[in-house]
Amino acid sequence: MKKLIILTVSLLFTNLVLAQKYSSKTGKVTFEASVPLFEDVFAKDDNNIVVLNADTGDIASVSAVKNFHFKVKLMEEHFNESYAETAKYPKATFTGKILNFDKAKLSATPQKYTIQGNLNFHGVDKAYTSNATISTKDGKIYIAGGFIAKSADHKVTIPKMVTKKVAENVNVQYDYTLSKQ
Repeated sequence: MKKLIILTVSLLFTNLVLAQKYSSKTGKVTFEASVPLFEDVFAKDDNNIVVLNADTGDIASVSAVKNFHFKVKLMEEHFNESYAETAKYPKATFTGKILNFDKAKLSATPQKYTIQGNLNFHGVDKAYTSNATISTKDGKIYIAGGFIAKSADHKVTIPKMVTKKVAENVNVQYDYTLSKQ
């Protein structure tokens, strides 16, 4: 029994060491919930952390919600205090998989892929499918894409006095440059 446990642990450790991990601490994630004729509702996080297992296509990212910055500081303050409730829900996470991912088939020409996974925002998990383009150059992997999220799906309440100024559908975009670890 002891030999079986040692063998299992050894195999798992070897698999983790041999896995091709790529990561970035400077991923860019933006969201926009603007409505025509009103002030832009746009925020950007330039410090999104993302990790890709190039052997399996598994991908995960995390943002400190307070890292999303708006042009208007008052809008940012309202976002953090009232909408995202960052004191209660400080992080947004995504865990998923790049479907049919094969690192050997990547080239400098961006190719289309589908990413499926779960976004946890405001304490609510929701499944999303995203279209992305992925390429490689100089030993780095470049991933860019986006998807549409609904505030209501994550139990974010928009006050009635501003519902006409904030879009129901939130356009989320990401842009990553990952280096081998």
